[in-house]
Amino acid sequence: MLFLSHEHHHWFYVWIPLVGAFMWFATLWALLITWLAQGRPKYVSQDGKIAYISDVGADILKPLFIVGCAITGVSFFLALTIERWLRHSGRLLPTMRRRERVFSSLAILSSFIGACGLILLSIFDTKRHTSLHRVFLLVFIVGVGLSAIFTIVEYRWISRDFAEVRKLHASYLAKGIIAGILILLAIAFAVLLFTATDAGAVVEWTIAFGFTFYLLTFFWDLRMSKGVHRGELSRTRILAMKQNGQNVTAILEANEAGGGDLPAGMNQPAQGYPHGAVESNGHANGGNGHATYGQGYPTSTHPDHGGAANVASDGYAR
Repeated sequence: MLFLSHEHHHWFYVWIPLVGAFMWFATLWALLITWLAQGRPKYVSQDGKIAYISDVGADILKPLFIVGCAITGVSFFLALTIERWLRHSGRLLPTMRRRERVFSSLAILSSFIGACGLILLSIFDTKRHTSLHRVFLLVFIVGVGLSAIFTIVEYRWISRDFAEVRKLHASYLAKGIIAGILILLAIAFAVLLFTATDAGAVVEWTIAFGFTFYLLTFFWDLRMSKGVHRGELSRTRILAMKQNGQNVTAILEANEAGGGDLPAGMNQPAQGYPHGAVESNGHANGGNGHATYGQGYPTSTHPDHGGAANVASDGYAR
């Protein structure tokens, strides 16, 4: 990060969902074009007239299929993990309640399961390991589906806490619409797989290409950390700003502009203790038994009360 300015540090991780989406999209096109260029042959594992992705991936392009699935699966998992880390470190809008953190963790766990299913279904192809391939296909679909549901619920709650942030609301809507369509298509695919083979193949290709757009929504999410310093959007600071009637969009707009300078009167990120001497017992001067942490942070309770930070009266619970 030493050779990039602060406002460009987000490029060290924002490319991850882009690489995953590009690799997945390119792999699908390579498989489809190969099948069409060969004159639409009927593969050994193929039942209908239209080849499934797995049918083409089990033939001469199996190495490409494995690499494409591996990169896509790992990128999907890393995108969710990095998003969680950025919220925790205060570079993305934070989760204000424990329930959002729980759903974020469940989304990451489900993405890991879905990624493993995707990689394993490419290794255990439908031509040589039909039963195992279908098991891992189910694991992939269920894992990604659950991850999408958990993520959408999490984003719904976060977007309600920060209704003024339009980009966050747009991300929530995009994820909800794309995932909703793909989940409905996945249900249709499960039925058509055993009732109408050719129609099932068309739906499978449609779902696969649609997954590309879901991956791209995480590029939008991670890019919102552009120019944001560590801790600048921490939960504690956001609570203090809300208590003071300040709007979080001022920080985001300033960072998006590349300057990072906040409007006059807006609290700056905390840098430790405020100006003035600090007694050796850890309390600020004034004899009231309270210590005021960096600018914009709420005052902590007296040590006799256990030293726990005050919870704002806006209904947020840790």
